[in-house]
Amino acid sequence: MTDTQVYRVYIKATPEKIWDAITKPEWSQKYGYTGLVDYDLRPGGKHATHPTKDYVDAGFTNDLVDGEVLEVDPPRKLVITWKLRMDSAFDKEPYTKLTYEIEETKTAGTRLTVTHDVTDAPTTAALVNGSQEDITAGPGENAGGGWAWILSDLKSLLETDEPLVPAAS
Repeated sequence: MTDTQVYRVYIKATPEKIWDAITKPEWSQKYGYTGLVDYDLRPGGKHATHPTKDYVDAGFTNDLVDGEVLEVDPPRKLVITWKLRMDSAFDKEPYTKLTYEIEETKTAGTRLTVTHDVTDAPTTAALVNGSQEDITAGPGENAGGGWAWILSDLKSLLETDEPLVPAAS
């Protein structure tokens, strides 16, 4: 298994809109695993993903993810440390390094590249690479789709105003 996983998607949206979708809770609650992101967007600042009401109702009351902001260059680059807090299986693993790079292209919309350094974190690597699509994470959610699924959902939301999986009513 590789220690660095790279995922790329092309989105018909501005770099600023993609940046907002990554860093603002009003967006993050609409796609992927639907947590409420909270960033102190400066080097050394903290970040966390707080549970939505659906997560709290399902028994997840602590932060879902946390870490530190390492580098910020809006709307082009965000580098953070990242650790899943939803399951004790991840407690013994180190923080991993996650890089978002947003580049406007001349022909293909905006390219979002997510690079996840999962060195010494095999449980995290297995989860985020999408190889565990059959497991669930929270309130009715497929946890195993990993970054490929999250980025597909983000692309759908930004291009159509609808996520891949509609919210439960």
